[in-house]
Amino acid sequence: MNVLITGVGGPAGINVLREVARLGHTTIGVDCDPMAAGFHIAHRSELVPPCSSRDYRSVLVSLLDAHEVDVVIATVTEELALLDDITADLSALGVGHWGPSRRTIELCSDKLLFAKTLESHGVATPATDTKSTPRVPGPWIVKPRDGRGSRDVHSVTTRGQVKAALQLVPNPLVQTRVMGREFSADVLTGGNSRVIGMAARWRDACRGGISTAGTTFVDSAVDEAVRRAVRVVELSGPANVQGFVTAEGDVWIIEINPRFSGGLPLSLASGCDLVGQFLRGATGQQVEATRLQSTPGVSMARVFDEFFVGLPKSSAPETAV
Repeated sequence: MNVLITGVGGPAGINVLREVARLGHTTIGVDCDPMAAGFHIAHRSELVPPCSSRDYRSVLVSLLDAHEVDVVIATVTEELALLDDITADLSALGVGHWGPSRRTIELCSDKLLFAKTLESHGVATPATDTKSTPRVPGPWIVKPRDGRGSRDVHSVTTRGQVKAALQLVPNPLVQTRVMGREFSADVLTGGNSRVIGMAARWRDACRGGISTAGTTFVDSAVDEAVRRAVRVVELSGPANVQGFVTAEGDVWIIEINPRFSGGLPLSLASGCDLVGQFLRGATGQQVEATRLQSTPGVSMARVFDEFFVGLPKSSAPETAV
């Protein structure tokens, strides 16, 4: 198949590129950054305007047509919303896609709305407020209501620190900080937001909001909390659910990213065929649930790669880590 992947300058896009290629398909990588690392991995590459541009939709549709794309995979949340808007275009071109509705994307992107929605459905999530004098118990996390990763996230212990952090963070909210072991779960969801497959992993080390070390595990309480959370937001397709398990064994859900994740390689290595089964589902084939099981105890340590352009072949390093 010809598979177009968006956001190939980021970890999620690169992860999906590599896995789609490993599965034997042709990859078309697109990004708005001419220095996107994924351009050096994809079989074909295309520079596109930012998805906020009014030209983005027409450019993307033209590329889907020109490359005879069979499946499109968006790895940037804002682009997911656009794909939901161009369902008719995708259908007319015969392009497969499997993703969330605009409502689900908006719900997961707005951290205040997300927290209030989970709370109203009885899913454990941190107490959240937007007041300059928060009414939620401390210690606290101050972060953007519409942020991503670890950008502008402040961990504070006094109300004076809360007030100072609120002046630094754009569009801020305040949450009670959950103490426990952090986990992340990569899931694939089908009709009625039913989880078809899941790979849960401890986030043993993180850098910039991306997991750099982790270990897969199986825990029935985590599984149930994740399943309840994705039902509440009416998820469809791939997603990443993040949360904490306290010392008492309670499970708290922090956020859901309705797309493939930066830590995806560990889930794939554990035997959970998330990308391959996504491609089957996106093209109308039966998803094989038996291929979506994760082996516990698989660990990952992440390194970084470099790509060199413009150097004579003899002067480029043989390996780059």
